[in-house]
Amino acid sequence: MSRAASNRPLWVWRAIAGLLVGLALSACTTTPAPRIPLEAVPVEQRARAQGNLRVFNRVWSLVADWHFDPKTQGVDWRDAGLKYGAEAAAAADDKALYASLNAMTGLLKDSHTHPLSPAQARERGTRTRARTGFNMTRLEGKWFVSEVMAGSPAEAAGVRSGWIVVARNGAPFTSRTEARPTEGEVARWEFLDANDQPVTLDLVAKSLSTKPIQEMRPLSGGLVYLRFDEFDWTDTRWLSAQLKAHREAPGVVIDLRRNPGGTTISLGFIVGEFFDRSVDCGTFIWRGGHRSGKSSWQIGSARYRGRVAVLVDGSTGSAAEIFTAVLQEHGRATVIGRKTAGAVLSSLFHSLPDGGELQLSHWDYVTPKGRRLEGDGVEPDVKTARTVADLRAGRDPDLEAALRVLAGGEGSRPAP
Repeated sequence: MSRAASNRPLWVWRAIAGLLVGLALSACTTTPAPRIPLEAVPVEQRARAQGNLRVFNRVWSLVADWHFDPKTQGVDWRDAGLKYGAEAAAAADDKALYASLNAMTGLLKDSHTHPLSPAQARERGTRTRARTGFNMTRLEGKWFVSEVMAGSPAEAAGVRSGWIVVARNGAPFTSRTEARPTEGEVARWEFLDANDQPVTLDLVAKSLSTKPIQEMRPLSGGLVYLRFDEFDWTDTRWLSAQLKAHREAPGVVIDLRRNPGGTTISLGFIVGEFFDRSVDCGTFIWRGGHRSGKSSWQIGSARYRGRVAVLVDGSTGSAAEIFTAVLQEHGRATVIGRKTAGAVLSSLFHSLPDGGELQLSHWDYVTPKGRRLEGDGVEPDVKTARTVADLRAGRDPDLEAALRVLAGGEGSRPAP
């Protein structure tokens, strides 16, 4: 071991170990996929069909060998392979191939098992994606613009939070609308503005960063608002620095309403920021029932001792849900908002022969008190509702509730 290597902190070695485990698992699939005959495929299409099947076979075998549930959630996986293998072989392009693969893995009803096309895998690696630049939320039966990205085509065109999304390219906008554009693609969007007047805009998609947003702002009474949108090493360092800089703040609001989760390494460190000792973070359950307990890591921790309120909603997922549940069960935070996503499994990414990837659930999870969150989520301590009037007026009832809780001294402090 070199001197430089010996000075690496423990989390680096654990990250390397996790990567090596992932690579080992990716290389070791033993269950062959069902044979899909190609005799009926026209000769001129067989090269494509053979390539499709190489991808399909890899996905099918990885799930068969490494999914956390060896019974594949009650799905007859071989029958699924026969059906979707034939469909995958016949796919004329990547879009059709990955639609078929996702339909097959969708039978598992698993929040963390999804094939990603080569284009999606590149986006994940580069942290960029073609976008028009606005996020949406569903309120009172309609889709509303909830946030407009700085520097995006939507911002330049004048799109505003609170507008109703009516249609895309002439078709009414629904939860099934395909709204994943390619670079330079022009889409005609129809909105109703804050006064319910129609607005039609042609928006050109361009590559925008998908890196998570970080936001700090002071609140009344010396309280501090902290938003971070992912559990990764960048956010871990940022949050630690903010908590150290505001160590004397009487309370903090942690906004996880746009946070879909991230790595368990970051989870351990971020939980540790709110305690002066290592605490139980729950248990991960490997295929076949092997259980591995996880504790927080205190290396470099801010050991923040003020009151804590955590904002959540249906977009709060995975590691963000685990963080919320752990602080809630240890009596360390008041959770405010709406029920979380219930998307709590631990996964690894595996490479596919065409450059795509398979995100595959390897571990189930239960909280320190033994609750399984997958499909269920975390119930807030203080339930709030968000209305169209709130959105259009720029009001945030979740944050208002958090301020009442913290100002009233109700937010939890660590045990002495």
